[in-house]
Amino acid sequence: MSASLGLFRLQQIDTQIDRAKTRLSGIQKTLENDKELKAVHTRFETTQSENQNALLAAKNAEAEVDAMKIKIEQVEASLYGGVVKNPKELQDLQKESASLKKHLVTLEERQLEAMLLSENAGIEMEKAQNDLELVQARLGNEHKKLFDEQNELVKHMESFVQEREAALAPIEIPLLSSYEDLRKQKRGVAVSEVEDGACASCGTTLNAALQQNARSQKLAYCPSCGRILFAK
Repeated sequence: MSASLGLFRLQQIDTQIDRAKTRLSGIQKTLENDKELKAVHTRFETTQSENQNALLAAKNAEAEVDAMKIKIEQVEASLYGGVVKNPKELQDLQKESASLKKHLVTLEERQLEAMLLSENAGIEMEKAQNDLELVQARLGNEHKKLFDEQNELVKHMESFVQEREAALAPIEIPLLSSYEDLRKQKRGVAVSEVEDGACASCGTTLNAALQQNARSQKLAYCPSCGRILFAK
């Protein structure tokens, strides 16, 4: 077997490994960083927080109204209970009662506003939750497909690694070192096949001598891109 043939076979295996690794990396990123899922999840968390704040505000507004009503009842109990006889004190109680009732109206308006905001916040949270559940259901199916593809690629990778070990056996260490250096320099492609008298990688036309060397035990290199040439 010619040196170039051994390296060409190794190149074919390495190309498959590179493609599998790239796809596995892409699948992993998709599974970990799905933008759509992140967006709807963030929206749900935001509306959930807004809903909790609105519920708390409504609860506090209700408590203020209830406290004011109790205070008014206490003042009016003193005003009409017959215990207070002093006209000045009665007049002060009447003024206080009127002032408290006026303030109660303001508090009730605030309570109504808080209730409406709470209701709207609850509706928005439900919408966001529904959107999240729909996306999770759809992506659940899509992610299942990705997991299945991921498992298949892992199996292929195991097979590729075994093939690579077998392909390495007949290759001399200096040739392998040269091949690995070229792989780093040429974006993973160190060996180029000769097709129609030209380098398949860069398209440079090759003379007869180079084509013949690409078929022999000697290594031939493309004069343009510098890759190892292989010819059948």
